[in-house]
Amino acid sequence: MPYSTIAELPEPVKKNLPHHAQEIYRAAFNHAWDEYSDLGKRRKGTSQEETAHRVAWAAVKKLYKKIEDRWVKKA
Repeated sequence: MPYSTIAELPEPVKKNLPHHAQEIYRAAFNHAWDEYSDLGKRRKGTSQEETAHRVAWAAVKKLYKKIEDRWVKKA
């Protein structure tokens, strides 16, 4: 279930991430959704959606870090 817009992202993502980080999350999720559609490319026991969410969070964490309860861009 790729996301067409940021408005479709899960509430925790929309509520906690800055707009730019949400864009990163959406793009990474959608790419991973396509990339890991084949069961053989995913870790055993993980769903396509779970894998895409993990990839999306990893992409966000490359440019953002959480300080207390806020996500901020890394220096």
